[in-house]
Amino acid sequence: MNDYLEIGEVKLENRLFLGTGKFSSHTLMEEVIGQSGVQVVTVAVRRIDFESKEDNVLQYVPQRCILMPNTSGARNALEAVRIARIARASGGGNWVKIEVISDHRYLLPDNDETIKATEILAHDGFVVFPYMNPDLMVAKKLKEAGAAAVMPLGAPIGSNRGLQTREMIRILIEEIDLPIIVDAGIGKPSQAAEAMEMGAAAVLVNTAIATSEDPVSMAIAFDYAVKAGRMAYLSGPAATKQTAEPSSPLTGFLR
Repeated sequence: MNDYLEIGEVKLENRLFLGTGKFSSHTLMEEVIGQSGVQVVTVAVRRIDFESKEDNVLQYVPQRCILMPNTSGARNALEAVRIARIARASGGGNWVKIEVISDHRYLLPDNDETIKATEILAHDGFVVFPYMNPDLMVAKKLKEAGAAAVMPLGAPIGSNRGLQTREMIRILIEEIDLPIIVDAGIGKPSQAAEAMEMGAAAVLVNTAIATSEDPVSMAIAFDYAVKAGRMAYLSGPAATKQTAEPSSPLTGFLR
């Protein structure tokens, strides 16, 4: 069975999205992309040196990948819009991850400004992926604003603390008719698998892979975990029960 994640006119087979910050080198990042088979790669526009071939991170992203520039560094909607437009004008394409963050301690997204930026950029023809603090009403407004998907955080960026917002993410998956892509905080492959078992459409991982002792092996592990979690979700997990139930009948024992 072909199980694609369809966003716009794009069909994705791999549901592991990769962030490109924190890698010790561009060549290591390139190897991680190749070995894990990821198809969507996000890069902060402020890290792209369009004037340099050697230092330009884009030179290490394979042509088969979909580039999703992000607006990291934007403090309000207007800054995010400007960064997104610069990225597209420079050849970054129409996909954009909206990050609007003015909180410098916990790096939590500004949901109100994110909604504003989403509406403007969706109207401009961008395929918009807003990073947001999980909240049902905000997710509904993002859908109305034209978001292609919703990207709730699992825990603060780079914390590797896992699905601290698990219940809120579950509500979004249940109530929002858009792909829910869990972004930020996932620290282990098992946590990625759990997100996928809940019904998340994809997960975006960076720190847990890039700062591990063996990023290539860790990326492969995440790839397997995402696939396993997705298969478990599609298989329909058995219901949980409060009391025990025997695996075999208690009648018919040998005499």
